[in-house]
Amino acid sequence: MKRIFVGNLPLDATEASVNTLFSQYGKVRTIEIVTDIFSGKCRGFGFISMEGHEARAAIAALDGNFYCGKPLKVRFEDTSAGKGGKRH
Repeated sequence: MKRIFVGNLPLDATEASVNTLFSQYGKVRTIEIVTDIFSGKCRGFGFISMEGHEARAAIAALDGNFYCGKPLKVRFEDTSAGKGGKRH
């Protein structure tokens, strides 16, 4: 199982809309859209878990492509930074 970072999501992104986008490349195991505590709206990024080969296909297809007028940033989660470290 691979965890993917997805950045530059629109504020109205939901788990359902992101699932629809990524499920074209394989089975989405988990989705975590980071939301603002007060408004409940998407903060512009989230994390998705998929099998390795499916995750690679999704990254190759979606990184840099426009979604709702914004270029997505899609890559494997950077676990080397540790807690509180910068994720790419």
